[in-house]
Amino acid sequence: MDNIKMILEGLLFICGDEGLSLEMAANALNIDIETCEKEFDELQVYYTNDDRGMEIVRYNNTYKFLSKACIETYAKNLFKQTKSNSLSQAALETLAIIAYKQPITRVEIEEIRGVQADMMLRKLQAFGLIKEAGRSEAAGRPILYEVTDEFLDSFKLLSLDELPELPDFSKEDENEELFD
Repeated sequence: MDNIKMILEGLLFICGDEGLSLEMAANALNIDIETCEKEFDELQVYYTNDDRGMEIVRYNNTYKFLSKACIETYAKNLFKQTKSNSLSQAALETLAIIAYKQPITRVEIEEIRGVQADMMLRKLQAFGLIKEAGRSEAAGRPILYEVTDEFLDSFKLLSLDELPELPDFSKEDENEELFD
């Protein structure tokens, strides 16, 4: 099979934000994990070339395409042009989590939403709605995120105090049985 890298590249593109696990890729190509990992490693080297706008990153055993950091300025320009478009449900959910829980790490957001948040965080940063707010003291010192003044302007808020109160689901009504 001479086209393993080409196939991996296509599969990565198809998988999008979710990425492609090493095991899934090896199974799809009907090759062993070590060979698949070697092919991914070579693809990663290829995408580190300066004339590529994307890179392949590996989180745990999942690979995904990300735009390189040098694209950020242009992405911001692009998203400014399309800013009048409404935000997706996923974007609104992520923004709400950040607004109510800030400062918050990517992992904490992912735990609440139950899905990966890398690409959504990049998009929201490109829109100027969130920003990095330092580093957590937790292991690995993950980036903390918070909303920006642009977020407040976009949602016509003077401060985060104007956000509606969240319902308190932690208190159980002792008089009410959920399952009769």
